[in-house]
Amino acid sequence: MNRFSFTIAAADGAARAGVIAMQRGEIRTPAFMPVGTGATVKAMRPEEVRASGADIILGNTYHLMLRPGAERVAKVGGLHQFMGWERPILTDSGGYQVMSLNELTKVTEEGVSFASHLDGSRHMLTPERSIEVQRLLDSDIIMQFDQLVPTTSSEAVQREAMERSIRWAKRSREEFDRGGEHADRAAIFGIQQGALDEPLRRSSADALIDIGFDGYAVGGLAVGEGQEAMLGCLDFAVDMLPGDKPRYLMGVGKPDDIVEAVVRGIDMFDCVLPTRSGRTGQAFTADGPLNMRNARFAEDCDPIEQGCLCPACATFSRAYVHHLVKSGEILGAMLMTQHNLWFYQRLMQDLRAAITGQALARFAADFLDRYRRAGREIAAQ
Repeated sequence: MNRFSFTIAAADGAARAGVIAMQRGEIRTPAFMPVGTGATVKAMRPEEVRASGADIILGNTYHLMLRPGAERVAKVGGLHQFMGWERPILTDSGGYQVMSLNELTKVTEEGVSFASHLDGSRHMLTPERSIEVQRLLDSDIIMQFDQLVPTTSSEAVQREAMERSIRWAKRSREEFDRGGEHADRAAIFGIQQGALDEPLRRSSADALIDIGFDGYAVGGLAVGEGQEAMLGCLDFAVDMLPGDKPRYLMGVGKPDDIVEAVVRGIDMFDCVLPTRSGRTGQAFTADGPLNMRNARFAEDCDPIEQGCLCPACATFSRAYVHHLVKSGEILGAMLMTQHNLWFYQRLMQDLRAAITGQALARFAADFLDRYRRAGREIAAQ
């Protein structure tokens, strides 16, 4: 099998349904990747994540290089063997965490110097080191190292970060190509930057295409700019990326964000929302999110979501889940996370089916109206 291929099986407007084929398995697109930051999708066993419908998960370079350490993971057989996940893994570059988790960072042309959020020890993350860490983890899809700045930054700051990210993209690509056997079975994605500025996004995309990557991500969004601004950026940014390569929107997002982005041509997503929300008592449903800590569920014998086929809904009532969540029981976080992952994967399956059936516009309109109705009703009260 080739190390990486992307086949578009159907298209409906800008949206595509397809398959990424890699040596560790196929990834159906549009795809949602559960986040396994520290070599675990929190509160879930690998087989439970797979049972939800996930074809691929995400691991985090920053966290894993600090604990337990990339060299240690390599010594015990790589990330797949370490965590018991046999299918593809995408690793992010660590750039976002370096910027968001550390106040004492210093950005130079070489890379980013930072203090560990764990013990304050100093580290240097460069494009070469980021790729090396991802290679030691035996990642299937490697992300280039880039520089993220807030969308509220000045145009000069945004341009400087975008242009530096291009130079780092070239160095990331060169280090990836030096990877020998690993480069023969893995893939590398470039990351478009440029905040909300159309000319900057165009310059970034053109430079990345010139370097050449297996897939392309839209970076620098979902960092506080709001849904309207994010979607406005996607309206022009997605078309700048090659149509025959996967397009990945990093860090997104809410269910309605995902539907809107698929309509605009995005193929891949990741977000901590379904797992983090599961641990804090929020369940996602077709009728909007539910706060399972709410007293109205204390004697409710219905499942979390009517019609959901996940094990949590098939076995337990809202009343029981409410009790677990209110009591701080570990099982509450497990059941809530399980339901949320199933909801997200069911949404992706429905999107793929709608694209294949040339019915995406109707599906998206119906889903968004139903999902957002609860929010509108609450706002009107």
